[in-house]
This record gives sequence, structure tokens and C-alpha cells, in this order.
Amino acid sequence: MAHPFTMQLAAAVRARRADLRLSQQDLADMAGVSERFVRFVEQGKPSLRLDTLLALLETLGLELELGTRTSAAARALVTQPSELPVTQPPPHEPPSAAPREGSEPSEGENRP
Repeated sequence: MAHPFTMQLAAAVRARRADLRLSQQDLADMAGVSERFVRFVEQGKPSLRLDTLLALLETLGLELELGTRTSAAARALVTQPSELPVTQPPPHEPPSAAPREGSEPSEGENRP
């Protein structure tokens, strides 16, 4: 069974081509794709090259748009805790034997 998106895409392309009174070959020529590709799109073939599909849609004045899903699966992705490992801060470096700049030498240190 074809994915609902591919069937929706197929129907939109067929309808727009019909509205423009173009044959599949006319559309293919205008978009710079093969007539076979146009047929595949209109049949809802599930695997298509995206760049070629976008050229076809542009020729028809259609656009492919992405949106956030509202399905339970998409919501679950948003609410899941992060699977990333927790990293510890780097260990503290041991104090240096040299005094910090601007600090006074402690007792027992040689003073110049």
C-alpha cells in the first residue's frame, strides 16, 4: 500500500496538470524530466529523486512544504528525555607551583 503522502502528491500533480491542460509529455518537456518520471509521480511511486520532483513541482507552480507533525509519534519524540550521555566537567588542574600573577609570595618563598 502506498504512503498517504505519495498518494496526495500524485493527486495534486495530476489535478494541476489537468487544470493547465498539459499532457504528461508536455509537462515533462517543460520541467526537463522524462515522461516516465511524470507517470511515476502521478502513480504515487514511493521512491523518486527529490531534485527531479522539485523541478516538476516548480513547473506546475506547486511547492513541497514541511511542517511539524502532530501525531502521537512526533509528540513522543519531543517529550522523550535526552538519550545523550551525561558528560562530567573536566577535572580540576592541580595548583601550579608558580604564584599567580599579582599575588604576594607566601612565607618561606624567596623574595627578590
